[in-house]
This record gives sequence, C-alpha cells and structure tokens, in this order.
Amino acid sequence: MSDIQYAKNHKLTLDNRKKASIYGITEVVSFDTDEVILVTDIGVLTVKGKDMHVIRLDVDKGELEMAGTIDSMNYTEKKDIKKTASGIIGRMFK
Repeated sequence: MSDIQYAKNHKLTLDNRKKASIYGITEVVSFDTDEVILVTDIGVLTVKGKDMHVIRLDVDKGELEMAGTIDSMNYTEKKDIKKTASGIIGRMFK
C-alpha cells in the first residue's frame, strides 16, 4: 500500500450531459442506472439520470468517471447522508 497522500479537492466536469468526471469523492453510497449518491469533500452529491454506468473508479484517489444521460446534480450537506441513505433503503423495500 502506498503512503502517497492525494489532495482531495473537489472538481466536477460534465460533457454534454453524457459524461461526468468527479474528483474529491470520499465514499460511493450507492450507484445504479438511475441514481448515484456520492460523498465528496464539500458535501453529498446526488446525480440522477438514465442508463448511467461507471467508466473508471479509483477509490484511493477519489476519482469517478461515469457515462449515461445525466438529468440533474444536487449537493446537500454531509449531515444529510443518513437521511439520504435511509431513503434508498426505504425505496428498496417498497
């Protein structure tokens, strides 16, 4: 395991609503074809869309590249992660 520490500055690049590159991710809470929930250095990022999939994920560096049709991106405070995660669990068991 490497002792290299990566700066976790948050950066998001969106290309034509079809491809996103996201840096500064600390946790992937959930990922499916319609919704992605990520914890970033600046808050919880929820991405909604269709047919979304991972192109590249590097957990050690906190980087994600994804593709699909991206309809919306929303940031909330990190304290809201339990609320967001419990909502996912609730939807799974409906």
